[in-house]
Amino acid sequence: MVARLAIWSATLATLASGLTVNIHPSTRYQAFDGIGVAEAFQRSLVLHELNTPSQKLALDYLFSNKTGAGFTILRNGLGSSPTDPFDHMKSIAPTAPRSNNSELNYIPLPRNDEYQVWLSHQAISRGVTYIYADAWSADGYMKTTGTDTDGGYLCGVTNTSCATGDWRQSYADKIVRYIKDYQAQGITIDYVDFLNEPDLNTTYASMQSDGQQAADFLKILYPTLKQAGLTTEIACCDGSGWEQQRERLTGIQEAGEEDTLGLVTSHGYSSPLSTPFATDKKVWQTEWSTFDPINYDWYASGSQSEGLTWANHIQQAFAVSNVTGFDNQSLLFVNNTAEVSVTKRLWAHAHFGSRFIRRGATRIGATVTGDSTNALNVTAFANTDGTTAVQVINNGNDTETVTLEGLAVPRGGAGAVRTWLTNQLHNLTQGSVVDNNGCWVAEVPAKSLLSFVV
Repeated sequence: MVARLAIWSATLATLASGLTVNIHPSTRYQAFDGIGVAEAFQRSLVLHELNTPSQKLALDYLFSNKTGAGFTILRNGLGSSPTDPFDHMKSIAPTAPRSNNSELNYIPLPRNDEYQVWLSHQAISRGVTYIYADAWSADGYMKTTGTDTDGGYLCGVTNTSCATGDWRQSYADKIVRYIKDYQAQGITIDYVDFLNEPDLNTTYASMQSDGQQAADFLKILYPTLKQAGLTTEIACCDGSGWEQQRERLTGIQEAGEEDTLGLVTSHGYSSPLSTPFATDKKVWQTEWSTFDPINYDWYASGSQSEGLTWANHIQQAFAVSNVTGFDNQSLLFVNNTAEVSVTKRLWAHAHFGSRFIRRGATRIGATVTGDSTNALNVTAFANTDGTTAVQVINNGNDTETVTLEGLAVPRGGAGAVRTWLTNQLHNLTQGSVVDNNGCWVAEVPAKSLLSFVV
C-alpha cells in the first residue's frame, strides 16, 4: 500500500510540472448557437437513398449527441431552378406568372423538397434546434439575366432596369410561401437568407448583390414576413469570404437596414475568418471547405483538408472572430446505397457539438501559461446547466501535460471531470484525468484535440 501511494505521488508531481490552462468563468464573450451542416443541392436525397442501417448510421454520425457530432444547425437550400435533375434545387414557383403583379404559380414542395423535409424531421428528432433555409438565387424570371444561374441581379434593386418591372415583392412572397409550406409539414424555419455568395457569378444558381442592393430587398422582405405572422428571422448574406461579407454588411448598415436582420452569415472561401464584424447581431460561418480529394487523416502533412486543420479553424472562429455558429462540408462520404465513410473533420466538429456544448452556452475566458512554444490553443464554454467544456488543441510535436485551473469542481467527485481525445488514432475516445489537490491534470498528445468536460 505504501509503495502504491509513493508511485501515485510521484505521478502527480510529474503531471503537475506541465502547462496550465486557466479558465476565467467571469470573463464572458458571445453566446453559442451550435455547429451545423449544409445538405443543399440534393445531398438530402443521397442520404434518403441509403439502405436503412446505413441511413441511420449516417444520420447518427451527423446529429446524434450520443454517438456522433451532435450538430444542432441544418442548412437547407431554397430552390430556384425550373427543373430538378441531380444537383439542382427546384423552385416552388418554377413558371413565370403573367406579370410581376400577378400571383406566382406555386406547386407543392418538389419530392418533399428533394427530401429536405424528411431530413429536417430526422435531424430535429436527433436534437437539431435551428433550421436555416438559404436561397442561392431568385427565380430566373425575377432577375436581370432571365435565368437562376450565371449571376445577375434581382429586378427592382438599385442599378437594375428590367422590362418586366420590379420583382422584389414577388420574391418576398415566394419566400413566405416556402416557410409556410414547411410549417404545414410541422417544421419551423428559424432563419431564411435570400442570397448566397452574392459577390460571385457562377454557372450554378447564383444572384449578385452589394450591400445597398441587399438593403433594397430587406425593405420588402422584412415587413412581408411580419405581415404574414411569421417568426422566421432574416439572415444575410453568405458572402463567399469573411471580407466579402463584411463589405455587404457595411452596405446594409449604411443603408439603415441592419435592424431587419436576425443573423449575419459568411463563408470562408475567398477570404478566411478574421477580426469580428462590427455588429451586435449573431454571426454564423455557414460554409467553408476544401475541394481536395477525400482525406480521412487527422494529421499527416498539415494539409488544408485534415482534421487538425479544421479543429483549429473552428476554434479560432469562436475565439477570434466571435461567431456564434459554425457550419461545414465534406464530413462524410456515401458510396452507392450502403457505404458510409467518415472523415476526421467530423470528429473535430464533434468537440464543439451538442455532446459537450449546449445551445445557450457562453464562451468564457481561457488562457495558457507556461507554453513557451505556443503549441496549445484553448477555448471554453459555460453551459446553462452548470457544466463547462474546455477544448485544448496541441499543435506541437510533443505530448503536453496540462493542468486545468479556475473551475470549482468537487474534489474527488466521481465523474466530476472527464476528457475526450481525437487524433490520428482516436475518434472522441474517453480518457483519464487526475485530481491533483483540486486541479485537474491530463496529457494531450502531439497533434491532438482534448476536451475536458467539467
